[in-house]
Amino acid sequence: MRCNICDEPTMMFMNEKQQMLYYHCSNCEYIFKHPSVYKEINDQKERYDLHENEDDNEGYRAYFKRFLDFVLSLVQKPKNALDFGCGKSTLLASMLQEEGIDCDYYDPLYHPDGLDEDKKYDLIVSTEVFEHLQQPKEVFESLLKRLNSGGYLAIQTEFHPNEMGPFMHWYYTQDPTHIVFFTVETFEVLSTLCQCRLVDDNGKNIVVIKKK
Repeated sequence: MRCNICDEPTMMFMNEKQQMLYYHCSNCEYIFKHPSVYKEINDQKERYDLHENEDDNEGYRAYFKRFLDFVLSLVQKPKNALDFGCGKSTLLASMLQEEGIDCDYYDPLYHPDGLDEDKKYDLIVSTEVFEHLQQPKEVFESLLKRLNSGGYLAIQTEFHPNEMGPFMHWYYTQDPTHIVFFTVETFEVLSTLCQCRLVDDNGKNIVVIKKK
């Protein structure tokens, strides 16, 4: 099977504990589960409904503050932003509003009417979304089209260890809705293919990409 990031051949391997097939691309370090386990987004809602992400939860606010502290230190003061795949909560959008950044939010399950097809943004943020996507390159390209020239895309998703032993025991794969996995190198390759530039990463789970 070919990589759906860079279209290079992949290596298939089995996670014996999970009894699940994976594919690994040595070119861009992208890893994905066998497509037979993918579920349509409406079928994933039951899992998402279990998330206890209340807007008044101080831990949840602190979680987003760490994300924003990293991202906003790298981008010029954006006038507007979009939180793509926000889930039930609109807390991140509210926190961007508190920073003086007008922010829209969209989620295909919980806030499906939040996208203006003609509107462009200086900043798009997407936290804990990309690991759920069957076609992440297509979504990446669609988000770039929603950015103004020189705008920024900030993505948060856990980077996999890119070593077979640690990967086999990595907690992040145990969520059945997590089907694709990235490293910084994956986003470097994706950025090059899409003619944009990876500005920085935090070495753990955040990349910031600038549209040319």
